[in-house]
Parts: sequence; C-alpha cells; structure tokens
Amino acid sequence: MAVITTLGFAGRTEEALAFYREALDAETVFLMRFRDCPDQSHAEPGMEDLIFHATFRIDGSDFMASDVGFNDIETPPEFAGFSLLLRFDSTERAKRAFACLADRGTIVIPFEKSAFTDWYGIVVDRFGVSWKFNVQQDGG
Repeated sequence: MAVITTLGFAGRTEEALAFYREALDAETVFLMRFRDCPDQSHAEPGMEDLIFHATFRIDGSDFMASDVGFNDIETPPEFAGFSLLLRFDSTERAKRAFACLADRGTIVIPFEKSAFTDWYGIVVDRFGVSWKFNVQQDGG
C-alpha cells in the first residue's frame, strides 16, 4: 500500500505546479485536463482547461493535484491540520526554497538555527499549504 498526498487547488493547479517547479524543483510527471478526460461526465461547460488530475514529484516523493473535487472553484481551498515536511541536507538549498515558498505566503516560524536540528522553520505558501523545513546535516 502507498499513501500519496493529493492537493486540491480549486482552479489554480497549473499555477501551483509552476510555483512548486520554481520553488522546490518539482517535476510534473502527469497532467490531464478535463477536455482530455476519457469520462466526460465529470466535466461541465467552462472546465475544459482546468486540470482533472496531475502528478508531481519533489525529490522522489509523489504528490497529486487537481482543480476540483475538494473545494468549490469559487472558494479558496483550506489546508489545515497538517504540514508537509521537507528534509534538506543543504542549508543553502533550504534557504532558497523557504524564501520562494514565503513569497506571498506567511512565515509561521522563521528559518533559523534550532536546538533540536541544525535549521528549522515553517511557512504557509500562497496556496495555503503548510511546509516544515528541517536541515539535519549542514551541508552548506
């Protein structure tokens, strides 16, 4: 059994994928728009360009994303009660990624040296996704 996180971006999936590609070097490995979905019973007029399903990968971890299925398109999604942890071996790479995710986001705990790990911080990105940052071995 595998557990894969699926994120619903309520009409902003394409923007989110581009953002995570820039911030975290994420790779989109699969993308299907509603116009290409084999079962058109899920599509309504005007949804043709929305993303029915996407899979993206961050350093070997797969995530799924969609424009619908979680929230109404008119209502921004709310991601509450969890964080995605990013464990880095390079402080410089972590600093760059933290700064990218913090752009138009909210810093919950600044990314700084920590008593329980080399570096730690929490940021909620512009899409409302909470990310914890951890550098266990300072590689630079």
